[in-house]
Amino acid sequence: MKKKPRSDGDQDLGFVKFLSWSSLALILLVNLFLSIFLSNYARQDVLTKQKEFALLLAENLNHQIYQRFTLPTVIGFGRVELSQPAQYDRLDKTVLSTIHSFHVSEVRIYDHDKRVSYSTDKELVGQSGFAGAAILEALEQGTSSFQLVTRAGMLGGILDFSPKPDTVTLRTIYPLRTERSLVPGNPQGFIMGALEFTQDITSDYQKVVDFQRIIIGTSLASSLLLFVLLRVIISRAGRINAQRIQDRERLERELQQQEKLAGMGRMVAGIAHEIRNPLGIIRSTAELLLKRAKDSDPANARLLSAIFDESKRLSKTVGDFLDYARPKAPRQDEVDLAIILDQALTFLEAKCEELGVDVARNYAPGLTVRGDKDLLYRAIYNVLSNAMESLTEDKAKLRAPSITVTGTVADGVVTLAITDSGPGFSPEHKDRALDPFFTTKDAGTGLGLAIVRNIVESHNATLGLDNAENAGACVSMAFPAA
Repeated sequence: MKKKPRSDGDQDLGFVKFLSWSSLALILLVNLFLSIFLSNYARQDVLTKQKEFALLLAENLNHQIYQRFTLPTVIGFGRVELSQPAQYDRLDKTVLSTIHSFHVSEVRIYDHDKRVSYSTDKELVGQSGFAGAAILEALEQGTSSFQLVTRAGMLGGILDFSPKPDTVTLRTIYPLRTERSLVPGNPQGFIMGALEFTQDITSDYQKVVDFQRIIIGTSLASSLLLFVLLRVIISRAGRINAQRIQDRERLERELQQQEKLAGMGRMVAGIAHEIRNPLGIIRSTAELLLKRAKDSDPANARLLSAIFDESKRLSKTVGDFLDYARPKAPRQDEVDLAIILDQALTFLEAKCEELGVDVARNYAPGLTVRGDKDLLYRAIYNVLSNAMESLTEDKAKLRAPSITVTGTVADGVVTLAITDSGPGFSPEHKDRALDPFFTTKDAGTGLGLAIVRNIVESHNATLGLDNAENAGACVSMAFPAA
């Protein structure tokens, strides 16, 4: 087979590859030099800032010891004697509260005899032999000094990605002075001792090492990106285009499904509307015949009672479906929810007495909102009916059946809360309780709470479902106050 000759494009590609490799080598060399130079500069900058911060901390510690310990101790005891437990504990509390959250691992105070008079490590208190040249200069000349202690070298620091605490520490020596001179001619105050504390600056120091790693990693990544960037862009563009096509097809399918459901809903709503009228006639006729046959014909009375009960249940089902499928726009009248609550509870009063349900009314007139009185009554009645049904379905009956209705007005919001002592919402059903046609009841339609949500949201209000602290369900409605 004849070999295909190299085209100009292949030659250009070879030149681009050579140029890319050359650029990679150049970038690596330049960044290596920059990493060394910048890391050293950053290291010195971090160390300088740490020294400035340590000096501020030393001044603050000096101030706190003098104001909160030295002066009160001299006034209260006449002199400072850290051998007394009370004085030592007071100094310890002052020091610990001052260095809290500043990554200080140890604090020592040396007296003029070079002994450790105070230390966060109490085993060192009273011992000698720990004072170095810097402590002597602080006691005799009043000079501050710093000592950087590191347990890892430059290469070890780069390779150690999880340094242990106290890998890099900064030791600060500071003369502990009185804040105002007690000796004439000495405005700085006399030296009470030498303060020494050690700070863990590993995390801050590690940032310099991380910065050096970033430079090296960036040089490698930038070189590799020269080769893969174009392919990544083309590949990503292809995936995005394919994803958009899939999303568009999915949306088209969902839209078609929604149109089918909407058409089916309109059709079923029309059928339900046509059923409601003859169903009402069947219900009223059965009720009339039942009244006549109760005493004269008990056998037929049982059949008529079954017809009447089933027609009443079917009528409620048809009504719920129509209410959900064709929600009515609410009027905007001023309505007192307390009056609606009274009306709904009065209607349910006989059933509450029959079931032994105790109703607590924790509300007062003045729960005024803007809305449709009939729709609001329907929503509140549905919630109260659900609470009653949950009490009758509670098999455990751990508590006496009760319903608590609470109404409050605060910050321009009228809140109703209806709480029952039933089993409450189960965790697996709570999130679906507001979905239409979802029900856990044998004879339920699953539209009760869905209708309540539609009514509440049409009044610019919010509906909340939760479980009470002592078991039982709690349904809350929050309306804008009129």
